[in-house]
Amino acid sequence: MSKIYYKSLEEIELIRESSLLVSKTLAEVAKIIKPGVTTLALDKMAYAFIKDHGAIPAFLNYGGFPNSLCISPNEQVVHGFPNDHLIKEGDLISVDCGVIKNNYFGDSAYTFSIGEVDAEKQKLCKVTQECLNLAIEKAVVGMRIGDIAFAVQDHAESNGFGVVRELVGHGVGVKLHEKPEVPNYGKRGSGIKLEEGMVIAIEPMINAGKPGVKFWSDGWTVTTIDNKPSAHFEHTVAIKKGKADVLSTFSLIEKVLQEKK
Repeated sequence: MSKIYYKSLEEIELIRESSLLVSKTLAEVAKIIKPGVTTLALDKMAYAFIKDHGAIPAFLNYGGFPNSLCISPNEQVVHGFPNDHLIKEGDLISVDCGVIKNNYFGDSAYTFSIGEVDAEKQKLCKVTQECLNLAIEKAVVGMRIGDIAFAVQDHAESNGFGVVRELVGHGVGVKLHEKPEVPNYGKRGSGIKLEEGMVIAIEPMINAGKPGVKFWSDGWTVTTIDNKPSAHFEHTVAIKKGKADVLSTFSLIEKVLQEKK
């Protein structure tokens, strides 16, 4: 799909339904994620939960990816394979999820802090989520892709963190990855103009250290070049006048995490 696909109001509601199922799935992950659990156990639970709700895991078999969730601990940036890795106290675990329901896609990611994490990881997660919120503020009619990109880059770098260049956000809805690309770095006022009917996945990927990444020979896993931790938060967002319409939510996840404390 080389051109931007503009969605009708009806289509946006279907994308919202898919995006909220992603959010509910991540909230189910929040219930069971803890030290001693394997990342594969999270993946199996998510697969069953998505199927039970009449949907299809969007990542499963996408380009050959073998799982329903991308789970990326610590220095892994994105696209990590769920496996027998035991989650440990102090880990950062990025969980990225997508679903297809009624032929429409939703996509969201959340980075979980496992137990007591160190101050650097705490700050990294806080700043990355702030980057996402600042970017969403710019996701309105009349702004440009560069305004979203600059909002992320400026906030991350002013806090001493590195912004990943090689991986970007994207249009979403009819396909998992559509035009336009939504980078996390760029110049204000540059790039395509945002218009009503566009639906995009905004997803800051921010490294505690250098911005550079390494691509593993498995064709998927991406890690930081200096093995410092990375954080990743993502929402599916519809471009509207005045204020963006965020189709996914973290409130369900955060409610579970509060109840676990």
